[in-house]
Amino acid sequence: MPLITSNDTNDGNAASTPLCHIVTPVGMLGYGLNEDETTDALRRLVPTGVPTAIILDSGSTDSGPDKLAQGIMGSPRTMYARDLRKLVKLVHEFRVPLLFSSAGGDGVDAHVREITAVIEEIASEAGNEAYALKTIGIFANIDKAVIKQRLAAGRVSGCGTCVPQLTEDDVDAAPWVVAQMGPEPFVDAMRANPDFDVVVGGRAYDPAPYVAYCAYVSGAKAEDWGSPETQRIFGGFTHMGKILECGGTCAEPKSHGAIATVYRDGGFVISPLTPSARCTPVSVAAHTMYEKTRPDILHGPGGYLDLNTATYEQLEDNRSIRVAGSTFHFSQESGRPYQLKLEAGCIIGYRSMFLGSIRDPILIQQFDSLTKLVKGYVKSQHSHVTVDWDFDFHVYGKPEGGADNALVTQEQQQQANELFIIGEALAPTQELATSIAATARIAVIHGSYPGQKATAGNFAFGIGGKTVIELGPCSKFCVYHLMDLDEGEEHLTVSDDSGKKLLFKQNVSLIGKGDRSSRAAAAAAAPVLLSPPTATTTTTAADAAAAAPANGNAAATNGNGANKPNGEKLAATSPSQSPPKTLGDLAKVVRSKNSGPYEITLDLIFESRSTYLQVRKSGLLSTRAVAAAYGIAEADVIWCGFFDPAQAFKATIPRTTREGRRVAGGSFMENDVHGSQKHLPLVRLRLPRELVEALG
Repeated sequence: MPLITSNDTNDGNAASTPLCHIVTPVGMLGYGLNEDETTDALRRLVPTGVPTAIILDSGSTDSGPDKLAQGIMGSPRTMYARDLRKLVKLVHEFRVPLLFSSAGGDGVDAHVREITAVIEEIASEAGNEAYALKTIGIFANIDKAVIKQRLAAGRVSGCGTCVPQLTEDDVDAAPWVVAQMGPEPFVDAMRANPDFDVVVGGRAYDPAPYVAYCAYVSGAKAEDWGSPETQRIFGGFTHMGKILECGGTCAEPKSHGAIATVYRDGGFVISPLTPSARCTPVSVAAHTMYEKTRPDILHGPGGYLDLNTATYEQLEDNRSIRVAGSTFHFSQESGRPYQLKLEAGCIIGYRSMFLGSIRDPILIQQFDSLTKLVKGYVKSQHSHVTVDWDFDFHVYGKPEGGADNALVTQEQQQQANELFIIGEALAPTQELATSIAATARIAVIHGSYPGQKATAGNFAFGIGGKTVIELGPCSKFCVYHLMDLDEGEEHLTVSDDSGKKLLFKQNVSLIGKGDRSSRAAAAAAAPVLLSPPTATTTTTAADAAAAAPANGNAAATNGNGANKPNGEKLAATSPSQSPPKTLGDLAKVVRSKNSGPYEITLDLIFESRSTYLQVRKSGLLSTRAVAAAYGIAEADVIWCGFFDPAQAFKATIPRTTREGRRVAGGSFMENDVHGSQKHLPLVRLRLPRELVEALG
């Protein structure tokens, strides 16, 4: 290996000759997968003779900082074992490699070892005596001394405008720091161990193992960064990885997983695993917006992916999409160093909480006044405490004010029937946190207010038989920064005698007691092709070109997600339905999602291209409109704009609490770590009369 020589990529067939097939069974290891769908895909793909791999992601900061700060895996160990039992079986049966990154959810060294131990246990189970898996573990923990040296030299910066400046205290507070590896360590490991079966990756950029496998099979080298061909090829590899790492999220409806056939020019065809799902140009283009600050430029290790010239073409099967035209710009092009994102969390104290509801309409009308009295009472009762502590309320069901984010004025003025509240306390010890929460609960129950009639108590509590719930350690993200690398540090130390002192290391082990000499015979006995290949395996660039418009303009052809004219009116304007009043009535998708721990990104996708163009022309959506809807300054809007290929509008804003205080995801008083319920102010944005008439 490599299986394809670099000279082969220069011939005229590069756009029509498959380089490899990649099967992603699910968007996150540990979430559960459909074994039958994955098996059927491998039965179709493996007999083609084209290199085929199972690749998936396993990491995320979506669930907050606890994994990094406390060493907790993202899913229970039993869930990883369940998924890996199925995947390792497929590796053995079909003789295809398995690669996944960010083991355990955070990718710390301890979890790379733990997940490797899970594979060892699976191989030792009854019935698996024939397993013989050459397994590579790649470790991503970074020496704190290296980080401090780079910090002192001014070579560490925040990953985004919302991230506070890093200090040595932040580094010291973290039990460990991991780096999001690029594809280089994976490529190095595969080249050093060409007979590998499984790669258990530490923390990595989500597309990294996808890019790495394609680079490994093709022989493409990032060291040729100045070549437009290399930029195009790595652009395609990275774009494919960005889509596939979320499994079948790019399909309608969502599929468990997806398949990509990658071509030697970097173009690729993507289709869902689930037979009833389909990919469309809009659904695939829209996925590049998902959980990213902006839709057209996606930064990662060693450079950025540029999608401004990408095209999305529907194939004849009406469920597969051919993507081409993506470009990866390497840091060296602009004279910048290779950068890695560092991640770490730390424990900042202990939390306790109480929860319950208020239904008294007299109290609901003046609840804000009561909370001020409660906080004052708690402070007075703990005046003897010399250490820092904090307490605040989460309030649910309270009508939101402000004309800009109100759905209908009459609905805004309706009185809430019930408020649900959570009192959250933070302190250096669990005992103090519980004392603070318990004191606040008593004050909520018995605090007096003007017009009070319900003198027996203000508060319905005791859910689950608990008055105060002790939550244990409270974590926060303390490192989320970019570190400049010295030349070559992005690579893997593949031997102790190499003389290089690099950041990443590997461990290679043979798992199982099977005879690896039987691999060739087993490969020859692979399952026969049971059904004709799908468009994923047979479609060539020539087929796609024949179906594409002459101008090749994705923004002009993406239309309604299929090969149909796209001038239809929105269904909501038909005589049987009332005209749309709000943006939520008009958009097919209105969603929010965290873009890392410090940002919330907002996506609006329109089903009809004519509707999208009318909204864009109306001026309804702008930086000013986003700032007004969310009650922030225009200067605080991180990015805002339209994205033609997905018929979409996107904006990214800082993550804040309900009170407008900036906070990282998952820490004290943060109540939407996934960021998935921050879209409502845009849903409620009222449409101007001129736009409604234009749509009519």
